[in-house]
Amino acid sequence: MNRRQLLVAGLGLVVAPRAFAGTVGGTPLALVTADLESHVVAVELASGRVLRRVPTIAGPRSIERVGASSALVAHTSEGAVSLVDGRRLRVRRVVGGFAEPRYTALHPGGRVAYVTDSAAGGIVVVDVVHGEIIRRVPLGGPARHVSVAPQGTRLWVALGSKAEEVVALDVREAARPRILRRLRPPYLAHDVGFSPNGAEVWVTSGDRGTIGIYDARSYRVRRRLPADAPPQHVAFIGGRAYVASGDDGTLHVHRLDGHRLRSATVPVGSYNVQQGWGVVLNPSLEQGTLTVVDRTGSVVRRETVARSSHDACFVMSA
Repeated sequence: MNRRQLLVAGLGLVVAPRAFAGTVGGTPLALVTADLESHVVAVELASGRVLRRVPTIAGPRSIERVGASSALVAHTSEGAVSLVDGRRLRVRRVVGGFAEPRYTALHPGGRVAYVTDSAAGGIVVVDVVHGEIIRRVPLGGPARHVSVAPQGTRLWVALGSKAEEVVALDVREAARPRILRRLRPPYLAHDVGFSPNGAEVWVTSGDRGTIGIYDARSYRVRRRLPADAPPQHVAFIGGRAYVASGDDGTLHVHRLDGHRLRSATVPVGSYNVQQGWGVVLNPSLEQGTLTVVDRTGSVVRRETVARSSHDACFVMSA
């Protein structure tokens, strides 16, 4: 799906959701972690209705789409990840062998995902088709947030929630990541996110109100932006960046040059942001809500789905 198709899709989902669902051959869903209740909540984006609560092992913490209709859930406390079938809304496989799995990035090739393992101090390469670990790459620190370039060439990993170092890796050979560079931002880093064209990486802060926009090739800071309370998280739709500050309960929309266009108020504790189908998901760890924001920054839906919701992603259901 190209950029124009993505924006049209997002408009259809918000303005005429029932008709839109029919045109794409399935039902767009949000899968939301219920961290304290050992399940993932499947929410129909068209209506906000909870379709099903998918039982999982304890502690579903982060969730990432790993295909049009699949998701990977990290259970940090259990040392395992679950692969969820979005069409059937069930767990198809649980993969152990982790210490503390945190966050996931899917390589654009679609077959392998990179799961950060903070206690093991590196990333784990997972074959999401067969549901098995194929490689471990030590990075020398508590790896957490991770982002892969849309071209499938580079992977950036923050080593901690207040990270002194960010590691850049070569992932052109998807199953064999290779360390290229270690960066030390002028603040403690938290989230990392490649811009849609892969030219820049936004590195948010875990200790102050600032964001650095890095050149992905030179590893130099192109510009610094003011931000709300740390930690901030970032996602992108087309030419816009969406920056959430869970402690302040805000979500700001920026142009890719950093200029702020609009702000929205979201429930306190709404830290992580995910994009898909032209809208942004912003779940609340503290209040268990799921906030849906359109590409302009307008809140179009807010539903309480669990006691605590750390993360969310998009999948297509049958």
